[in-house]
Amino acid sequence: MVQPESDILLKKNNSRMRKDGTQNTKIVATVGPACNSYDKLLELVQAGVDVFRLNFSHGTHADHLKVIEHIQYINDKYNTHIGILADLQGPKLRVGKIQDNALPLQSGDVITLVNEPVLGTREKIYMSYEQFAEDCNVGERIMMDDGKLVFEVLETNKVDTVKLRCLHGGILSSNKGVNLPDTALKLPSLTEKDLEDFDFIMTQPVNWLALSFVRTAADVEDLIRRVEAKNHPAKVMAKIEKPEAVKNIREIIKAANGIMVARGDLGVEMPIEQLPITQKEIVQLCMQFSRPVIVATQMMDSMITNPSPTRAEVTDVANAVLDGTDAVMLSGETSVGAHPALVVQAMTRIIEQAEKHYWPQIESKRPRAVDRARTFQSDVICFNACRVAEEIGAKGIVGMTTSGYTAFKVSSFRPNSRIFIFSDQVQMLNTMNLLWGVQCFYYDRFTSTDETIQDSVDILKNSGFVQENDYIINTASMPLHKRYRTNMLKVTVVD
Repeated sequence: MVQPESDILLKKNNSRMRKDGTQNTKIVATVGPACNSYDKLLELVQAGVDVFRLNFSHGTHADHLKVIEHIQYINDKYNTHIGILADLQGPKLRVGKIQDNALPLQSGDVITLVNEPVLGTREKIYMSYEQFAEDCNVGERIMMDDGKLVFEVLETNKVDTVKLRCLHGGILSSNKGVNLPDTALKLPSLTEKDLEDFDFIMTQPVNWLALSFVRTAADVEDLIRRVEAKNHPAKVMAKIEKPEAVKNIREIIKAANGIMVARGDLGVEMPIEQLPITQKEIVQLCMQFSRPVIVATQMMDSMITNPSPTRAEVTDVANAVLDGTDAVMLSGETSVGAHPALVVQAMTRIIEQAEKHYWPQIESKRPRAVDRARTFQSDVICFNACRVAEEIGAKGIVGMTTSGYTAFKVSSFRPNSRIFIFSDQVQMLNTMNLLWGVQCFYYDRFTSTDETIQDSVDILKNSGFVQENDYIINTASMPLHKRYRTNMLKVTVVD
């Protein structure tokens, strides 16, 4: 496909269009009407985007396909490794159409939800989840419109009708979301729409597949099995946005390949004052289990319309960086906002400043190898590569990988040396671009260990990442062609 030329200049094999590639915390940007053209996507990559999120709650398959083709073209032309995250909508609960699109409600008012489509009035309002009456119980809280309206269940006939008393009123308009923080739902984690989107996604070079409204590890395991059955290399990311998921967080992290702290619905369904600590705990657990984690939702929300963020937003992004998150995510700010590139540029500057104070905050949070783990020996090598790098002041830690294992492990330690990962798997390179601190390089000459190490040194030296007399820590598996787990650590001096 023919695309317009760009003035952007990029060093060979540099995976990022930033000034020097030294930023560690990655940026995920959601694609939408404000940035889905080739030129806009390229502008966002230049501003610092590492991964693009395709939100399957919006847009057609044809729309998403065009965006995927643009991203592929950028990667091919500029030798970048921009990742693609496909985000399934999940079982989003909503009310139906409301008469005149506005129903004023006050505390004490009673409304009735039904499971058949009707034009909503105080007497009857359609609720999209058919089994709602069966699942809910008297006394449970029901929230609508991102928590702006709060109700409690007065009665349910356990078939098709539920009466609610309004606790905190407001204006209820059409198609607003419904959150059920107290209700154990029986609905599956994948809807019919999700399965249709899934079939399309499995035909595309998507790197990450996000599962919405995860409740248990079984939800994640089901999607992983479906991906494996399609023989697709995409990694599965669990979105944490329900209190039930927080209760099961350790098992979910173990089951998933990555985690997204989706603070929108999570902040509605759990007491809002618990959200900051929950975010920190999830990020910490993800580091311990070597799972990449994204902090998402309303990070720079005011920049949907404004050219600069609020002080609170700046602090929010900086705190997520200092917590140790792999990536921070933009949603409406880039998908429908007025200043997509300005938002990314502002986020980049915040990350740069926060990372100047990063390592004293992170040392106590680093993972340790678990002696009962089947990967114990390889984990020890990866983590000690980071320690040795710090002891001798190495400029970088170099890994050779096919599966991505080395990158996930080394990145989770959050070393203060740069991480350079080489692979002959393009899909995996794009996948690893989400990981904290990882810079990816395509390399397909896996001959002898010594030759491969020298090749990596030459590539880094020619690209300006290292210079003569710098130390590099190399990790690899020997013999190289067998592609075993990481079993070797070597200190190299650049000559």
